[in-house]
Amino acid sequence: MDKKKKVAIIGTNGIPARYGGFETLSNYLVEYLSMDFDITVYCSRTSKQKRLKEYKSAKLLYFPLSANGWQSIPYDIITIFHAYFKSDNLIILGLSGAFAFPFNKIFKKNIIFNIGGIEWQKVRGSKGFSKIEIRLKKWMEKICIRNSKTVIIDNLAFKEYLIKEYRIQPVLAEYGGDNAVYESVSIELLDKYPFLKNSYDLSVSRAQEDMNIHIIIETYKLLPNRSVVIISNWDISSYGKKLYSENNNKYPNIILLNAIYDQNILNIIRSNCSIYIHTHSLCGTAPSLVEAMSLNLPVISYDIPTNRATTENKALYFKDTATLIEVINSIEDITLLRIKEDMLEISKRRYTWKRITSIYKNNLLNSN
Repeated sequence: MDKKKKVAIIGTNGIPARYGGFETLSNYLVEYLSMDFDITVYCSRTSKQKRLKEYKSAKLLYFPLSANGWQSIPYDIITIFHAYFKSDNLIILGLSGAFAFPFNKIFKKNIIFNIGGIEWQKVRGSKGFSKIEIRLKKWMEKICIRNSKTVIIDNLAFKEYLIKEYRIQPVLAEYGGDNAVYESVSIELLDKYPFLKNSYDLSVSRAQEDMNIHIIIETYKLLPNRSVVIISNWDISSYGKKLYSENNNKYPNIILLNAIYDQNILNIIRSNCSIYIHTHSLCGTAPSLVEAMSLNLPVISYDIPTNRATTENKALYFKDTATLIEVINSIEDITLLRIKEDMLEISKRRYTWKRITSIYKNNLLNSN
């Protein structure tokens, strides 16, 4: 029997996934590929009581640093160097470990690099950015790409940029959405979430300014006859805290819920909404969007190229409060039905974890 190739997954908080696209991707890479490969997942700072030695046959290694914020840079660098000595193949998610990439000229490992998006563009799109930050992100991007055998993008909108800038052919591998499954409403949840008894629209996102939650809130202030439920981790930013304090329980048709990590409850709330509103403006292929598509929901999306690529231009789109109001007021039942059918067809064709993980598998098998 052939010895399994050793694979390291680097750049996340670790698994089991609680949130985040990279964590969810890691979860399903382990689930689908651990039979064929000897997988190690590097995990960030976790209390000893919550640590696991293994998860779905993958080994978990913990390091005393955070995968987020400034600590993500030393965390990724240290774990990459550790993996150089322990694994044949490195799946690296994100560019925080860029300073360690050039050393692969010595170790000669198979690096599969998921760029996760054009980070310098995200910096430029945020408030208070500096030219130094943009130059640093561009340099990190270049170093990672130049020292990787395979570069993975999660959205087709990034392909032209990488071909033009680096003359490479990136591999498209988005995210699966079929982990989200339809759930009917239970009697117990009706008591906890009474809005489930009536018609409501829904949006789920992190409380960051580029998620444009303020647009939804302002829209539904002007649409008192429609209700919206917004689920977010409000406490993670001043933006989220301000929105929550100013609007929670102030408008009967605007319901603000704290982040829900119980997938069963989240699926029930998503499964039974009338419209799903996707607001991300600086992301690639958003897991929350492809999950909504897999749940057969009609989608109204913030109008950027990546969201149009994900939905194949078959959803409805908005740019601000005025256009969102216009879209909602003019929408007809037959249009909603058409969008639901289109979103489900796209998701079945493109956004399944079996298909996505097979792309990684092929690149691991072809590493020699």
